[in-house]
Amino acid sequence: MLTPYIAAAMRRAHYEILDDQPDAPFYGEITELAGVWANAATLEACREELQIVLEDWLLFRLRRGHSIPVLDDIDLLVPLTPVEEPV
Repeated sequence: MLTPYIAAAMRRAHYEILDDQPDAPFYGEITELAGVWANAATLEACREELQIVLEDWLLFRLRRGHSIPVLDDIDLLVPLTPVEEPV
């Protein structure tokens, strides 16, 4: 469930080039997830950093019990049905 959520979030990422930032001109953010943004020297590095920020953001919010938006019908806060162990 976590991997599909991260993939859905990363599909929503928007990137741009910041002309006034010569050392890290690539900027990316996921607007639906407030505070999830990154910048880096290359687009690929920006994507990688953005995913790390996203993962940290999710862990923090889950740990603190904060809300997490539903993406692509994936709700990370829905309790999972326990799987019964075989006897």
